[in-house]
Amino acid sequence: MTIAFIAESAGVSVPTVSKVLNGRTGVSDETRARVEQLIHRHGYRKPPKSRSNLVELVFRELESMWAVEIIRGVERVARKNRISVLVSEFGLREPVGRTIGDTVERRPRCVLSVSQLSEAERAQLTAKNIPFVVFDPIDELPDGVPFVGATNWRGGQAATRHLLDLGHRRIAMISGPDHSFCLARFSGYVSALAEAGLPMEPELVIKTRLTREHGYAAARELLSRPDRATAVFTANDMQALGVYQAARELGLRIPDDLSVVGFDDVPTVAWVDPPLTTVHQPLAEMAAAATEIALALGRGEEVPQLGLEIATTLTVRESTAPPKPKPKPKPKPKPQPSA
Repeated sequence: MTIAFIAESAGVSVPTVSKVLNGRTGVSDETRARVEQLIHRHGYRKPPKSRSNLVELVFRELESMWAVEIIRGVERVARKNRISVLVSEFGLREPVGRTIGDTVERRPRCVLSVSQLSEAERAQLTAKNIPFVVFDPIDELPDGVPFVGATNWRGGQAATRHLLDLGHRRIAMISGPDHSFCLARFSGYVSALAEAGLPMEPELVIKTRLTREHGYAAARELLSRPDRATAVFTANDMQALGVYQAARELGLRIPDDLSVVGFDDVPTVAWVDPPLTTVHQPLAEMAAAATEIALALGRGEEVPQLGLEIATTLTVRESTAPPKPKPKPKPKPKPQPSA
């Protein structure tokens, strides 16, 4: 059954039948009813669209400095498979011109969604048989949803252990929102302290947003206290750059007066003064792995592991050092014998 047969039977043109099939205007009610009757009688169905030869990479915001690393990893695999990459941005809270419906219409080979993919969006993609993988998810995902993340707990533990090994005992943490990866990094921090026999002191922890400005505000509060911490571990590198600014304004030198460790290892932190010690999150490798999984799912292949965590490593630079020894109290002067 073809659209041409329907058009001939109804005594109309092929474009008119196409308008009816796609719900467009420009067709009289009588003609539309006649065409719809023939469509139902003969059981005509629109042929499914073939998938386009592209991978769609969806960001919820493109302001992050590590977006380039993710794009690089996706491009590496796409180039090897002779597939194009389309980068899209969806609003975090409201649609900003693009929605998952636009993606479905494009029929990509697969979709990689950075940070999150709602239940409704997953359902839309599944209904159209478009495979997807969530990259570095911020929330817990149901079983069976493919994702690629990093070993955030071990990264937080490694960062804190490094500071403990240097001799720090008052280690503050500037944590992030209640996203799963922030909670894992914080849990790693608490675990390392417990290993060293140290309690987690609530007054040394501030939870805030993952920006330089919020890291700065948190650091100003932490470092202005009389018994301030000798080291700060932050949930990401942007917060760590805020710590640098606060320390500089308060007259503290890094690492002489304060050690700082970040998380992510975005390229710019190797260029700050001093270069930042941070947990390296292998973003390009994670993105490449996510793309490989998504393409394999699109080919109908069995994927041995739908949820994959890639190991983080600690990159030690010049922002950490042993704490300065506390000055010994001056001895009291001996009383002079009376004449």
